[in-house]
Amino acid sequence: MSNPTPGNPEPGQPQPPAYGAPPQTPPYAAPGAYQPPAYPGAAPQYPGAPQYPAYGYGGYPVQKNNVLAIVSMIASILGFIWVLPFIGSLAGAIMGHISLNQLKTSGEKGRGMALAGVIVGWIGVAFAILGVLAFFAFVVATSTTRVNS
Repeated sequence: MSNPTPGNPEPGQPQPPAYGAPPQTPPYAAPGAYQPPAYPGAAPQYPGAPQYPAYGYGGYPVQKNNVLAIVSMIASILGFIWVLPFIGSLAGAIMGHISLNQLKTSGEKGRGMALAGVIVGWIGVAFAILGVLAFFAFVVATSTTRVNS
């Protein structure tokens, strides 16, 4: 018997592919013959044990956020910090109300963001209105002059 080395396999054994040649399928594996290993059945259920959904490797289904709730919160924050003074706050409050109605039926997450959008949005609208009223009061107070003759 000869001593096999990486460059000199035993006689009768398949030769390794040449450099750059496509790999050959081994003689023991027919194409498409792979069978995944059989795993034992599910673990026994005990009375009172919590029931989890059967997702791979014990994972849980991903629950997505409502996009309108996210946009509502962002718009109302932008309105509150005077990037979009009145429009952002009003749009955030309205989109927050619409998002809360969608969340009742869709099963998505995002109720807190929708509530934040509504609350911050209406507060921003109130501050914008107070700012406009204060501006007009200042203009009226400084423009009225009394002329004594």
